Amino acid sequence: MIFLTFFLGIVCNFIGYIPPGNINLTLVQITINRGLRQALYFISAFSVVEFFFTLLIMHGASWLSQQMKLATIIDWVMVVLFTVLGFVTWHNRNEKPSEKYSSNDSIRYGIILGIVNPMQIPFWLITGTYLITHEWIEASGFELVIFSLGSALGAFSCLYIYARSANYIKSKFALSSKIINKSIAILFWSFAAYHVIKQIYLMFFKHH
Repeated sequence: MIFLTFFLGIVCNFIGYIPPGNINLTLVQITINRGLRQALYFISAFSVVEFFFTLLIMHGASWLSQQMKLATIIDWVMVVLFTVLGFVTWHNRNEKPSEKYSSNDSIRYGIILGIVNPMQIPFWLITGTYLITHEWIEASGFELVIFSLGSALGAFSCLYIYARSANYIKSKFALSSKIINKSIAILFWSFAAYHVIKQIYLMFFKHH
């Protein structure tokens, strides 16, 4: 049962990080600009925070699911986050790929984005509620710790594949970091626009 719980954590969070979002796009940017080693520092720090993040969200899933305005708050937080990341990426569009970066910077960046990761809240509310309701896992205790460890490993595995893929593309296709940074910035702004449009639709059109 413990192995199944651990395996569920790996699979669920691996799948959760497959769609492009603020974390994996930031990771691609780090890999292209700073190299694979710095990307691994980022992934490792992020995955440690992901363990505690999963543990906290899953533990409070039932309470969080009752907060009516939670989805709206998350959407606006994502608007701010994507907009800021877009401007930071655009500002650094001329940054040259280099290995001369402090590991502390990448670790710090991983910790910050691990904490400021609101998209994982609805993901775990849906996934966690399903798993708990169907008695796949317990909502507390040692089993939840094992599940959270699996979640951290799942995040690490998926993000590692992203980093390796970005490194492969960088080496094989010789794409300029400027083009990649511009593209990622535009994607960040597109995601921000999506959340704005979503909230406008919900406020003015859905109930009419």
